[in-house]
Amino acid sequence: MAMGLIVVFCLGVFNFAAHKAVLESGHPMLGHVPWLVEPMGGRLSLIVEYAMLVGAMIMVAAGSIAWAWLYAFYSGINGLAAWLIFSGRA
Repeated sequence: MAMGLIVVFCLGVFNFAAHKAVLESGHPMLGHVPWLVEPMGGRLSLIVEYAMLVGAMIMVAAGSIAWAWLYAFYSGINGLAAWLIFSGRA
């Protein structure tokens, strides 16, 4: 269980870094979700990211390793999206 929490926490750090970098990039795609990006200067989307991390950590602490795998999959999708944005492919 402790290893799962460490992995989820490290993935959360990665997700926050990628998310913050995308917010600061000013990519035109962010204009498609102004209701999530514009309120509180983008902090609303970071709050959603935080809630997802805390939820995954609570579930992993309760013994559900499937949530760690699900969060890892989510992190992979986030990483892919950030890479597509920063490489100019999106």
